[in-house]
Amino acid sequence: MRWIQVSKTDNFPLKEGRCVTIEGEDVAVFNLGDRFLAVDNACPHRGGPLCDGIVSGDMVICPLHNYKISLETGEVKKPDVPVRVQTYETRVENGVLMIAVEMEQEIAA
Repeated sequence: MRWIQVSKTDNFPLKEGRCVTIEGEDVAVFNLGDRFLAVDNACPHRGGPLCDGIVSGDMVICPLHNYKISLETGEVKKPDVPVRVQTYETRVENGVLMIAVEMEQEIAA
């Protein structure tokens, strides 16, 4: 795993999502106040932009069809369907948000 510098944490408003592109993939980043969570930006239902969804606790509600998705696990909680979006580890270093991505060798193994 390697860490990618994304942006200063000040660029992520509280309880809102922002889309960032990491190695060609759109990732939705959410500032929950005490932590940052990141998931794939596309809802598994119809690809709705999760970064534009409404944040409720540690969940985001897709702006297209109200799918409720856990920002911690990526699981779709409403409706109860067995799908999920990818989640990403995050950390903050010197006021800069970092997101972990898998290295090519790890994916192939």
